[in-house]
Amino acid sequence: MYLFISILIIIVCALLVLVVLVQNSKGGGLSSSFGASNQVMGVKKTGDFLEKSTWGLAIALLVLSLASTAFINREDAGVQTESAIKEQIDNAQDPAAGQQQAPAPAGQEQPAPPAGQ
Repeated sequence: MYLFISILIIIVCALLVLVVLVQNSKGGGLSSSFGASNQVMGVKKTGDFLEKSTWGLAIALLVLSLASTAFINREDAGVQTESAIKEQIDNAQDPAAGQQQAPAPAGQEQPAPPAGQ
């Protein structure tokens, strides 16, 4: 399903590029080539069609992109299920258990442990 949606995204992108390239922001492009008013799609209607198709393709691209995230197969893609930080925390040693009393420097005595307990 992810492959199908990816192919649809590529097709929509190509169509969107073509529709945007046909338009001209200064009133030229495909709209200016229809000079006669007896055409079925006149100058104004061609501009409306291009604008609506641009918005429709842009919305379709957004929806397909969001929908594609639901179909990503994360187990086969090699994505880690746990973060590296969580692994480090789980594998870390307890600092209190690893502390040992440091040996006294040469020539000094170590204090005696408390007696009676």
